[in-house]
Amino acid sequence: MTKKNLLDQIKYPIDLRKLKKEELKQLAKELRQELIDVVSVTGGHLGAGLGVIELTVALHYVFDTPKDKLVWDVGHQAYPHKIITGRRDRIRTLRKGGGLSGFTKRLESEYDTFGAAHSSTSISSSLGMAVAKSLSKNSNHVIAVIGDGAMSAGMAYEAMNNAGALKSKLIVILNDNDMSIARPVGAMSSYLARLLSGKTYFSFRETIKYIISIFSKKFKDKAGKAEAFMRDIVSGGTLFNELGFYYVGPIDGHNLDSLIPVLNNVKNSKYNGPILVHVVTKKGKGYKPAEDSGDKYHGVSKFNIVTGRQSKPISSTPSYTKVFANTLIKHAENDMKIIGITGAMPSGTGMDIFGKKFPDRMFDVGIAEQHAVTFAAGLTTEGYKPFAAIYSTFLQRAYDQVVHDVAIQSLPVRFAIDRAGLVGADGPTHAGAFDITYLSTLPNFVVMAASDEAELVRMINTAVSINDKPSAFRYPRGNGLGVELPEISEILELGKGQIVKEGSKIAILSFGARLQECLKAASKLDAQGISTTVADARFAKPLDQKLIMDLCLHHEVLITIEEGSIGGFGSHIFQLLSERGIFDKGLKIRSMILPDRFIDQDTPDNMYKAAGLDAQTIEQKVLDALKSNIVIPKTKQFN
Repeated sequence: MTKKNLLDQIKYPIDLRKLKKEELKQLAKELRQELIDVVSVTGGHLGAGLGVIELTVALHYVFDTPKDKLVWDVGHQAYPHKIITGRRDRIRTLRKGGGLSGFTKRLESEYDTFGAAHSSTSISSSLGMAVAKSLSKNSNHVIAVIGDGAMSAGMAYEAMNNAGALKSKLIVILNDNDMSIARPVGAMSSYLARLLSGKTYFSFRETIKYIISIFSKKFKDKAGKAEAFMRDIVSGGTLFNELGFYYVGPIDGHNLDSLIPVLNNVKNSKYNGPILVHVVTKKGKGYKPAEDSGDKYHGVSKFNIVTGRQSKPISSTPSYTKVFANTLIKHAENDMKIIGITGAMPSGTGMDIFGKKFPDRMFDVGIAEQHAVTFAAGLTTEGYKPFAAIYSTFLQRAYDQVVHDVAIQSLPVRFAIDRAGLVGADGPTHAGAFDITYLSTLPNFVVMAASDEAELVRMINTAVSINDKPSAFRYPRGNGLGVELPEISEILELGKGQIVKEGSKIAILSFGARLQECLKAASKLDAQGISTTVADARFAKPLDQKLIMDLCLHHEVLITIEEGSIGGFGSHIFQLLSERGIFDKGLKIRSMILPDRFIDQDTPDNMYKAAGLDAQTIEQKVLDALKSNIVIPKTKQFN
């Protein structure tokens, strides 16, 4: 007799809680298969979700969500949660334009209690919710689920320290899968690994339980204290108990017969303070291709379920990330002082390639961008040349260190800023929208943006040569244009842009990878008899003042374009022109930037169209400017 499909009966967790406990294993099996089916079609994050199937079922079964608040850290593992919280009918729209987010998102569902995508925020946000509930006399629970990789970030410990001091009613689930995106690094991951492999704690605890069961209450109390003492010595309780948490575990995160009783005990505990439940899981659990893969299928494109083979698009041009890695390797072969640094993203930044060539000169510091920046600053004080390869969106997390530890001291840290601009399916949480603004405001900084992969090589070369100040070069996600790459000896003159196409009426000044769209727009304008110059600024700091002034002097309209927010390249040009003073009339200046809103996930082309940074919108901006009577006065001579 064929078993009925339980997942079909689950629209919301209230339906799940109607099941018998013995049915939950079947539900978990069906949920795992559904996740595999979904991600094989949509692509996205698979391994993390496979690892928390049983944990997801158990949490929603034991706790009264959404009244009890469940907070997922990062959100990579939240696809199963989405499937059983009213979104199964839309789950195949994951990461598509107009579809479900690949992360938790408050606007999407009341079950997504806190928006995520950046690591290590769950305990802090959960603590805020827990304190709010306490102040409101609300007895519902707050549960944070955080991975061992995310526990490498200092923010997690700041939150735990605060939670322990406040003695807040908070439950933290440490999902220990010995892996975040890449293998976790640092003393904490080694510590958790030793916990898992050590048998001393388990055997001692079972012995104590037996002794307690046969002796008097008085002895039970003393034995209980002895157990707590020994647990502090040989278990994970040492660190967490010192932070004020009551530690439970480690327990098998794939065994529902263990998980549900433990979670019920924690839920009903009278302990007046935070509790940490250490759950051990396997990333990629239940799907052999994921289990056998080095990254456990963390992030995948569409794939064949039977073989596990991914349908990755074939490109004849190298990715910007690979161009960066290979160029840096060439420099490192000639210069023993060059160091590579990344924050838990070796494959995403190309540092895995660099690390294979120079294992002693590549440092993955974990999810710790603040530390990465100051670590790099320390290296420069001893004459080394560190390249900190960090996504634009993640570098935001270390801005104080960039300002205080690097810029103020004018230390020559080199920042390789990957994922600049809009990034597609990962949406607004991963967009590199603000780095031009937040770096160009800093004294002692060189800020560059590559218009193609050849320019990226030149900017890496230039950064290698800068020894008296920090520098940054930004480049987009994806593949280059297929242009010929220059030698590593080609260095740019600081603050020097270039004319790419000459015209006489319109000047388009591009900073970054929108240059090709500018050239398309210029071609359309030329066809209408509107002669157009296109220039590549290369530098947002220092600005090429001569180039800018020449464009202003010899054109009727100046359009600046960048893949960044207000306050960046265009704003610096306006400031320059206002300081120089412009008289008479004639010059019309317009700045094209990312709009003052966050842009939801879609294909990069569609996102840039929505942002108004495509060729058609550039063309229209020029035409509108020509028709406009609003001008900035123009002079024939600048001071």
